[in-house]
Amino acid sequence: MNSILINGKKASQISVNDRGFQYGDGVFETIACKNRSLIYWNEHLQRLNNACSILKLAITDENTWLKDIEKIIKTHDEDQVIKLIYSRGEGQRGYKLPDPTEPVRIVMSSPMPVYTEDMYHQGVSLMVCKTPASSNSRLAGLKHLNKLDIVLARSEWSDETIFEGLMLDDYGNVIEGTMSNFFAVKNNSLYTPILKRSGVNGIIRQRIIDLAKNDNIVTQQIEIKLDKLLEMDEIFITNSLIGLCPVNQLESNRYKTGPITRHLMMKLQQDIKGREL
Repeated sequence: MNSILINGKKASQISVNDRGFQYGDGVFETIACKNRSLIYWNEHLQRLNNACSILKLAITDENTWLKDIEKIIKTHDEDQVIKLIYSRGEGQRGYKLPDPTEPVRIVMSSPMPVYTEDMYHQGVSLMVCKTPASSNSRLAGLKHLNKLDIVLARSEWSDETIFEGLMLDDYGNVIEGTMSNFFAVKNNSLYTPILKRSGVNGIIRQRIIDLAKNDNIVTQQIEIKLDKLLEMDEIFITNSLIGLCPVNQLESNRYKTGPITRHLMMKLQQDIKGREL
């Protein structure tokens, strides 16, 4: 069952004049809440505030967010997915930034998805989407509310054996999954796409990069063409809910869960930290 707070009050509706609704003028974060602890809270808040600065959105202080989240999770005992949505709020017709208005702050809670042990032991299957990832160097890396490219990409499959779809940019570079970042391993070196024009700089993505470098694993952010990806030894995907999950198949290519993937799975489990409520 979902719970929703809008500007700290139980509600489920916003104005049709809200710029988040009309233009996608806002940002969001998706956070795992386990045992009443917000996993990587500091990193999520920092990314949210950084996006607000880039988009010229007023920054809401940490305590305000935490008070809203505490209200939400008090009604649930099980692990939850906490989604923060932050819109510029109501404005006049047209794209011009309105005079300072009250931003709309939404906190939503929903049950944590069930991820099976088989996923992490055996890996998951991926496909390549035809819908390209949108390119915009000023928005690259941000979790903004403009996600129509991902909506179209996710509509490309209904086969439940396919867990995720990879998206390429207009230049044929693999960027990310519809809900995940991805990594590849070749000759014990770790590769992940550079996000200069497209994609989201995921929290777990950055943790994996840092953990790998700390363990002296050669790590590069590069442009990766699809044909090069198909030659890789190992592939895995990451996001804030699944953590790190190996890939056993991409299209017709098969992969094993290799030593680098296993090592980084272990390191991530040791690294996970949260903000207790």
